[in-house]
Amino acid sequence: MKRLLLIFLLFPCLAAAQAYPAKPLRMIVPFPPGGTTDLIARIVQPKFQENLGQSVLIDNKAGAGGSIGTAEAARAVPDGYTLLMVFDTHAVNHHLYKQAPDPFTTLEHIMLMVVSPSTLVAVTSFAPTNLREVVARAKANPDNVTYASTGHGSSNHLGALLLEQAAGIRMTHVPYKGGGPMVAALLGSQVDIAFISTPLILPHIQARKVKAIAVGSKQRMAVLPNVPTASETYPGLEQVSWFGLLAPAGTPREILMKVHREMKRSLEIPEIRKNLSGRGFEVIAGSPDEFLEFVRDESAKLGKLIRDNGIQVD
Repeated sequence: MKRLLLIFLLFPCLAAAQAYPAKPLRMIVPFPPGGTTDLIARIVQPKFQENLGQSVLIDNKAGAGGSIGTAEAARAVPDGYTLLMVFDTHAVNHHLYKQAPDPFTTLEHIMLMVVSPSTLVAVTSFAPTNLREVVARAKANPDNVTYASTGHGSSNHLGALLLEQAAGIRMTHVPYKGGGPMVAALLGSQVDIAFISTPLILPHIQARKVKAIAVGSKQRMAVLPNVPTASETYPGLEQVSWFGLLAPAGTPREILMKVHREMKRSLEIPEIRKNLSGRGFEVIAGSPDEFLEFVRDESAKLGKLIRDNGIQVD
């Protein structure tokens, strides 16, 4: 009798999961069009929606380092029809923004999709051509060297803070509202340097519109073989961006696992992998539990960096 009662109680959830998806999905990207998160979403969207058998609408909801779009996703009905693709600010926004939801109680972590080392780039008019020269310039002119970011607590910001700590220098932070505006400012020579996700800035490096100073990976990258790692100058100095997929808390696990399965299938398609790797991304496609543990670790580590540096949102 108890077994029959359990089956009866679970039947609506199982039926919903089996019918899912019965209508188009919305994938919130909490940044403006043109940034790296938006780029990944648009690369995987065609195959992902084909695998699901329903349209997937990309909905850019920018603001507050990704907090506004994330909060909207957290408030959505947990039925699997609202998904959220995040950047690494997801692990730190709750340390910075009042409107940022608690990532561990309001959202379900589905998958760490891809990672990519950041590249430290400089405008062509900036005289230094290597990391030691950048540091020497900053030491000779405290606060005179400017660096761009997608906002307080972003990987661009934290990467520059790590460089400041490693080299004992001070620079001036200039935040922008997303990767697109940040790159536009850099190409317009409104700032000197920036740690930027390699896939976002790679075409501009190849077109010689900016110059690569160092990469944030442990080893040199295949797409930039002649660019040294930051750790070659300052051992342990690394900066990697990551991107993941989430859903509102309370979304049935059967639906979460179906989304995970179809996104994993999409990322494993050879043409998608080739597209991503050619831009400097590494496909991870890990499990929900692995993603959750990863975000917890990042939140603890970077939360301390934020507190130690007194980072505050303007």
